Amino acid sequence: MSEATRKITVNLPAKTLENAMRITGKALTPTLIDGLLEIEKRGKRSALRGLKGKVRFELVLDDTRR
Repeated sequence: MSEATRKITVNLPAKTLENAMRITGKALTPTLIDGLLEIEKRGKRSALRGLKGKVRFELVLDDTRR
């Protein structure tokens, strides 16, 4: 089953959209999806950076080798 979609109407700066489509080499919808996914990834990276110093991690290399 595919993911649910929403049809939307937005006003975007034409030049910005043209530049994004040129950079991705994709059509309008895939370019917008790529942009939204990048924003999602950025949020996750930011959340991970917020954990810096809060997660204790110990690793013994000899134990991890086969």
